[in-house]
Amino acid sequence: MGAPIGLCAVRYLEGGESSVAWLRDELGANRAMYIYVLASTLVVFAAFGFVLGRAADGLADLATTDELTGLGNRRYFEDRLRDEFARATRYKTALSLLILDVDALKDLNDRLGHRAGDRALRCAAGAIRVCSRRSDVSARWGGDEFALLAPSTAMGEAHALGERIRRLVEGGQTSEGCTLSVGIATVLSEDPVRSEGHLLQEADQALYEAKQTGRNRVVSHRK
Repeated sequence: MGAPIGLCAVRYLEGGESSVAWLRDELGANRAMYIYVLASTLVVFAAFGFVLGRAADGLADLATTDELTGLGNRRYFEDRLRDEFARATRYKTALSLLILDVDALKDLNDRLGHRAGDRALRCAAGAIRVCSRRSDVSARWGGDEFALLAPSTAMGEAHALGERIRRLVEGGQTSEGCTLSVGIATVLSEDPVRSEGHLLQEADQALYEAKQTGRNRVVSHRK
């Protein structure tokens, strides 16, 4: 309303007359002009707000997305892990965490260059994206590691999910022959209350076992 009111004030100052009758006559005589000023102002501010909103969304995406793979970044994943762990603990539901590591990525970079390594990482990210459900949370956890959080998913289901991703990467045409090792940890409904840090530690232990026993395999942490 600022533009029409400002226009009315300018017209008043030009005319020097102040009365209710003048205001009524002014609005009646120039109704179309005031409507146009109001509508155009609303359109301009709406467009400006839309542009600012899109820019803010873009900055938010950059802050939570890994540029190379398009998955979430570590900060984003840690926030979601905290939320999902609290939800699973509160409602006594299963929650599985998969840590996935691209095998021998350093050797691949040394042999074929970093572009080949980047292709391998994008291949792994694509496999994770294809196999994940809408409710799952995926991210690039570190240089050659990814993390996948699967709510309401027991250990057997999580193991099958890890196998699907592993096989898809192994058969990928752009993966430069790379493979994945996967470690899995699960919080079950009957588990005592623990921390998300404990869950991460168990998944890391399972991943270490997968690496030590030959790579290109899925290992679930056993309590």
